[in-house]
Amino acid sequence: MTDLLKLTSLCQNLECEYILNAPMKDYTTFQIGGPCDILVRPYDEGQTAALIQFCAANGIRWQVIGNGSNLLVPDGGVSGAVIQIGSNFSYIRKSLKEGEILCAAGASLSAAAAFAQKEGLTGLEFAWGIPGNVGGALFMNAGAYGGEMKDVVVCADYVDGMGNTRTIAASEMQLGYRHSVFSEKDWCITKVKLQLRPGDPAEIRRTMEDLMERRKSKQPLEYPSAGSVFKRPEGNYAGALIEQCGLKGRQIGGAQVSEKHAGFIVNRGGASSRDVTQLIREIQNTVAEQTGYRLECELRQL
Repeated sequence: MTDLLKLTSLCQNLECEYILNAPMKDYTTFQIGGPCDILVRPYDEGQTAALIQFCAANGIRWQVIGNGSNLLVPDGGVSGAVIQIGSNFSYIRKSLKEGEILCAAGASLSAAAAFAQKEGLTGLEFAWGIPGNVGGALFMNAGAYGGEMKDVVVCADYVDGMGNTRTIAASEMQLGYRHSVFSEKDWCITKVKLQLRPGDPAEIRRTMEDLMERRKSKQPLEYPSAGSVFKRPEGNYAGALIEQCGLKGRQIGGAQVSEKHAGFIVNRGGASSRDVTQLIREIQNTVAEQTGYRLECELRQL
């Protein structure tokens, strides 16, 4: 029995959902990417630990994804196992301490923000409308409109590369601009504890609605994308630099620099990973030549 067949057998024993040759375009907001050997969707931390432990012991390459909202998958797909921490593992509940909520890593950021609003807790409004999940947001210290994950996270549980379950405090996470310790390790976030503050539910709702309107007016939500493509360069903005260089609307294959916000690349239909990669390279080279700024891509590539 091959290692992959053994892994499917383990999934069956764990009663864990899995899909062979899963088309990754169906699991990314870019709607781009070839198949992976096996996509596994665990229901809890125990299943996640067992899967990673098995892969580590049998030399199976494994990677973790969340909602796929900051992800570019190769056209040829990826080998090994892709573990998706998503809707199967997405509870949100109040913690014992006042103002704390506990989120499974697969819970969507919008669901967490909505839960906080109903509980009269403020601090997570920035997350309303971000198309990712809580684990992915912590992985990259996601943020918007003056807020970011490092402002609210207390601690997190994760499974390390050998399948051991551990806890890490926020002070140890090395949270910075679009960075955390998780982005440097083969760890899988499973649970996140957030500390919020009491607030007026109606005022919180108004703030969330205002931020959503700002997103709709400025971001190309009508097309598949992976969000902002480049990190903000010190002293400037990626979108402004790209537009300044005349690249707004530039298209390669099905991939286009958004005509609405030049910091986004959108899939206008049938875009390949190659299209996106070539467009990213052209943007970086043109901006560097014309402005001296070297834009750093913030998309995660499997």
